[in-house]
Amino acid sequence: MAAKQPPPLMKKHSQTDLVSRLKTRKILGVGGEDDDGEVHRSKISQVLGNEIKFAVREPLGLRVWQLVSAVMFSGVAIMALAFPDQLYDAIFNEESVSSKTPIRLYGGALLSISLIMWNALYTAEKVIIRWTLLTEACYFAVQFLVTTVSLVESSRMATGAVLLLVSRVFFVLISIYYYYQVGRRPKKV
Repeated sequence: MAAKQPPPLMKKHSQTDLVSRLKTRKILGVGGEDDDGEVHRSKISQVLGNEIKFAVREPLGLRVWQLVSAVMFSGVAIMALAFPDQLYDAIFNEESVSSKTPIRLYGGALLSISLIMWNALYTAEKVIIRWTLLTEACYFAVQFLVTTVSLVESSRMATGAVLLLVSRVFFVLISIYYYYQVGRRPKKV
């Protein structure tokens, strides 16, 4: 009697079995979008990160704008803390201020924002850069509104205040421009 041959083994091709592939990818946690909206092709790329993240192209002039903002916020903060009378006089052309406390509190708040600006200058994370740009744009917009209301109430138009208003509109536009540029997704090549 001849030995009975076992039936040929059926090899399961998991690459062609779609349900099996989807289950495996779900267990590994790949194939879906992460918080950044990226779809990872493998667990290794998910753990190590994608090279595209490290090669983020920043908009031209972003770091210069961050440096200018940090210096500007720091300078005005120090001036408001050390010389509140001169700062008030430079903007509103009024030599006497009833109390120096509000101007010094303003300087303290600006100093806090400037520390955030200085730290954002040294980071490469898009989220932090965007939040600082949004903070900056909101600050400039609020300062524009407060200065405008103050000028309308006093019914004066000081040259320093008008220059401040024009510069704030310009700074809001720059900050919003960079905010949207940093948030754009890179083009796939």
